[in-house]
Amino acid sequence: MPEQIPEKMQAVVCHGPNDYRLEEVAVPERKPGEALIRVEAVGICASDLKCYHGAAKFWGDENRPAWTETMVIPGHEFVGRVVELDDAAASRWGIAVGDRVTSEQIVPCWECRFCKRGQYHMCQPHDLYGFKRRTPGAMAGYMTYPVEALVHKISGDIPPAHAAFVEPLSCSLHAVERAQITFEDTVVVAGCGPIGLGMIAGARAKNPMHVIALDMAPEKLALAKKCGADITINIAEEDVEKIVKDLTGGYGADVYLEGTGHPSAVPQGLNALRKLGRYVEYGVFGSDVTVDWSIISDDKELDVLGAHLGPYCWPAAIKMIESGVLPLDEICTHQLPLSEFQKGLDLVGSGKESVKVSLIPA
Repeated sequence: MPEQIPEKMQAVVCHGPNDYRLEEVAVPERKPGEALIRVEAVGICASDLKCYHGAAKFWGDENRPAWTETMVIPGHEFVGRVVELDDAAASRWGIAVGDRVTSEQIVPCWECRFCKRGQYHMCQPHDLYGFKRRTPGAMAGYMTYPVEALVHKISGDIPPAHAAFVEPLSCSLHAVERAQITFEDTVVVAGCGPIGLGMIAGARAKNPMHVIALDMAPEKLALAKKCGADITINIAEEDVEKIVKDLTGGYGADVYLEGTGHPSAVPQGLNALRKLGRYVEYGVFGSDVTVDWSIISDDKELDVLGAHLGPYCWPAAIKMIESGVLPLDEICTHQLPLSEFQKGLDLVGSGKESVKVSLIPA
């Protein structure tokens, strides 16, 4: 029997920085070729928090235009159940009513130079769920997947919050791919939050010589061990550069994966790397970062690489989640009702009590 779809739903709506509101809005109408999804879980990302607090990356400043739009439902890490679709959508995505599905966080245009070259994660219009009016996000009872969306099925036998972790995990795996890790490498991962833990698991899967995890919280460092770290360093108590150089015969790490978005993690990584090392930046920063660029050039000739989203990594991320290799019961620490979205943002902002916080709209 088809699911009864209500006319109205609860949703978080962005009215601007520091102004998100729980409102009653209309359930979105599915257009031809689209799928209507009942949201089961939506993660709160550090980028959601920085957008909420008005970071220039999202709202612009004297150096860049605003990218985020107001009157948009946030939420780009999600899973849900298909409740309505037509034959075109079913055929395109290989899905049916009742399937648990997720969609990659970007909805590509498929017309720009990047999309045509297979670099869809850098699509020029760059419509991400939860930031643009064309692509409302998942902090709501229902959402639609547009025709252009990249849709994946995921097991319905695991908790919704675990399934929604596929989005940050795909991002972590892309950062690992950018690093081109080899068997003899010593890899340092900065931060043991959701992105960092995924980086640790991804780096371990590449089987390097060492995976070293950095954080200030003992409980998160313990979790890093469960995700595959060989060595953990508490940066509040220990000298990262000395430990890494002692371990590598005085040379330094081959790879540094930065997943915190904290300004101090940048010079920390540049100093911990050996000459000709590889630095991969995945963090979203809330403020500008200043470093001595001569470390990158004249001192060490480093490769400094950016990483964005999780292109071509979703199938691997889904496989990892479904396999049970990650301690998701310990990573997914908080599941809150939609009405407690502010508490969720505060938990992410504090970082002391939580690792991954999700909202459950049901």
